[in-house]
Amino acid sequence: MPQRLTFGTPPSRRFGYGDLFVLLAIAGVLYLGLRFALTAPGEVRGPEIRLTWTALPGYAALSIGRMAAAYALSFLFTIVYGYVAAYNRRAEMVMMPLLDVLQSVPILSFLPVVLLSLSALLPEGVAAEFAAIVLIFTSQVWNMTFAWYQSLTTISNDLREASAIFRFNRWLRLKWLELPFGAISLIWNSMMSWAGGWFFLMAAESYTVGERDFRLPGLGSFLQAAAGQGDLQALFLGIGALVLVVVALDQLVWRPLLAWADRFKLEMVEDQTPPTSWFYDLLSDSRLIQRLGASLAEWNERLDAWLIHRLKPLGMPETQSSQQWTLLSVGVIAALAAVVGYGGLLAGRMLLEVTPAQWLELGIGLGATFLRVAVAMAIALAWTIPVGVAIGSNQRLARWLQPVVQIAASVPATALFPAFLLIFLNLPNGLNIAAIVLMLTGTQWYLLFNVIAGALAIPQDLKHTAALLHLKPLARWRTLTLPALFPYIVTGAITASGGAWNASIVAEYTEFGGQVRSVIGIGAIISHATASGQYALLLAATLAMILAVIAINRLLWRRLYVLAEERFRME
Repeated sequence: MPQRLTFGTPPSRRFGYGDLFVLLAIAGVLYLGLRFALTAPGEVRGPEIRLTWTALPGYAALSIGRMAAAYALSFLFTIVYGYVAAYNRRAEMVMMPLLDVLQSVPILSFLPVVLLSLSALLPEGVAAEFAAIVLIFTSQVWNMTFAWYQSLTTISNDLREASAIFRFNRWLRLKWLELPFGAISLIWNSMMSWAGGWFFLMAAESYTVGERDFRLPGLGSFLQAAAGQGDLQALFLGIGALVLVVVALDQLVWRPLLAWADRFKLEMVEDQTPPTSWFYDLLSDSRLIQRLGASLAEWNERLDAWLIHRLKPLGMPETQSSQQWTLLSVGVIAALAAVVGYGGLLAGRMLLEVTPAQWLELGIGLGATFLRVAVAMAIALAWTIPVGVAIGSNQRLARWLQPVVQIAASVPATALFPAFLLIFLNLPNGLNIAAIVLMLTGTQWYLLFNVIAGALAIPQDLKHTAALLHLKPLARWRTLTLPALFPYIVTGAITASGGAWNASIVAEYTEFGGQVRSVIGIGAIISHATASGQYALLLAATLAMILAVIAINRLLWRRLYVLAEERFRME
């Protein structure tokens, strides 16, 4: 049984040369993008968005296509990146800091830089499509990668020993051990990625910068146009279409995947109420699908046979082969260091344009946003853990609440922000409350979906053992539920914290009722710098937010991650 939830002080990764290299690279890329942005076309004409119900099917198909393209890239990145980071310690020393930094980058502050720089190099339509897919990709990929990495690093030693006894090579180990072990977590985080992707899809499809209209035809631009014109009928039609898409994906994709992945739960006792799916049962009874499955199985056997002869069996424990520094590798590293150093130098010159008063404003803004993020995280943890455990432990409840959660998580909070402002503006500190509420909508779903995945992964034999011991509810939570959920909570909290900082760009600065309304915060500074074209301040604020999130990850979340790996692994 998992150990009790006790906190220690495991060693944490310090800020090293890898972090400095990555930060300089990001600063250089930002500087390069801002320089390209200066040469972007002064005026870009966007498409006409038709606010009719007949346009919705086409817009929905375009939005789903962008989401699917971004998810395909995210899944491929997740499998490769997480695998290499988990099994190559030398690479892990660079890749995990890089992942920390990348998931800390405020996506919405990068959107104008990416759009303007790409529009200077590519046709406006192509640049807008590419930027939208990149934005959605960056909103989907980090939680999936962290979840996959967490699954690989928490596989029990007895399962690894079994794979070594069967002389699995890398392909067979991935196919029969690693993917099945991480399947439930990957599916739930994929659902979260799609839900979070809708939030950024709306921003990507409806983005304008001054006289430059980068809107794309889709559900996001439809909702934005309807809200901007005050067309309530079109707005409700757009939200209804989005809800229908979410429900269709839940019934036709996610529920069948969860029903199929239930076979991979690590337990000695069969679950009495396994997840079910009418569409999965329909496909299972289809002769066409059975024939297709037989054909795929034949090709799968051929692939296994081909890879068995080309990949060597892995031993236990797996050791890192010594790697010698070659002249070529030293030359490549030196060239990269020179390029990154030069880019960092140019970014540093731009930062010299920021005045001391602006630096002081950045410090105050960071403190204010940190407090809002802390409040939003505390509220999210308070309700997602008990609700997630209830959904993950009760399949009857999950059948009813899973679609509701999917719909609630997928409705873009930016579309509801005007309603939040109407509710809270007349209250004391109403703008601060509205900002925290919007941040909460950008954090809570990451936590909830990870908690549900963790609750589903608790083996039935451990639950039966706890029942036989007649553990009281509090003792059961302390000795079984919380320790089993701990790795999933940490994984969700890392991405949730980054999501809250990202949402601050929208939450702390908005145009409402014909005037700009803002509160003190780093997100408001980024939005104001973007709107006013203060690129030096935009660079400084973006880097300040990245450094703040990295510091939080290293001082808090990374320590908890190590604790999850060392003390709360299912053995």
